[in-house]
Amino acid sequence: MDRISHVVNYDVPYDTESYVHRIGRTGRAGRSGEAILFIAPRERGMLRAIERATRQPITPMELPTVAAVNDVRIAKFKQQISDTLASGELAEFRKLIEDYEREKNVPAIEIATALAKMARGDVPLLMEPPKFEAKKRAFDRDVQAATDKFARPSRFDKPERGERPARAERPAFPKKQREARTPDEGKSTFRIEVGYDHGVKPGNIVGAIANEAGLDAKHIGRIEIFEDHTLLDLPDGMPAEIMQHLKGVWCAGQQLRITRDGETPDTAGKKPAGKKSFAGAKKEFGPRKFGGDKPPFKKPHRKGPRAE
Repeated sequence: MDRISHVVNYDVPYDTESYVHRIGRTGRAGRSGEAILFIAPRERGMLRAIERATRQPITPMELPTVAAVNDVRIAKFKQQISDTLASGELAEFRKLIEDYEREKNVPAIEIATALAKMARGDVPLLMEPPKFEAKKRAFDRDVQAATDKFARPSRFDKPERGERPARAERPAFPKKQREARTPDEGKSTFRIEVGYDHGVKPGNIVGAIANEAGLDAKHIGRIEIFEDHTLLDLPDGMPAEIMQHLKGVWCAGQQLRITRDGETPDTAGKKPAGKKSFAGAKKEFGPRKFGGDKPPFKKPHRKGPRAE
């Protein structure tokens, strides 16, 4: 291969240096090329990090319509017919078609149609509009929404405050001992300061990190939840600004305060926005007085004759 004209990034690389090295293959020896990046809406944070690393904006690309794709396919197929006719050496095939037409009494146009389909094999010539896929995705979303709706307890089904079990009566998770672990290739182990004691579940962690970091859930590796913290595997080369942002992300009522496993855990955390602590000295107002200088209460005197 003389050169690489296109580099297609199907997955967003989470290491900006790897991205620059990858797309640089199109520009070797003074040449130029195209780099195409598939990105989901939640991954816009990574897109901005790549733009800062490359110091140039990445322009959105308009996808071709189904009609435009079909026009190109038809034009290419017609060109293949023209090229085959121009190549010559068709006498043997012409005689074969004439014999078949005479023996089977089938018009030549029908024979040509069958041969065209044979040439395409199992690959259809035209692209069908993705109506079925779109309807299926919409149906799946409706089913999932209905499932979630009925799975969540209604606010009218919640027990009264007096009926709720005391904190000491709630079942406690068994203390989990840490075992040696090795992250998957291309990932590193991180620690977040939220665990079973806070009522967190793996889905809460995946949702918080995927939404806030613009990270596809499939790039989040193994998750181990302990009493007061969690270990999880994330891609190597996560940008520093995204890691800093994740420190302040809230999950199960706790900030993640993410750090690399092996480093000193971040136990300080940050205070929620809008909440301020009062640090001033308490002012002494003296003993509290009741009644002040008011005269003592007297029973009112009743006048007039007493009824017998």
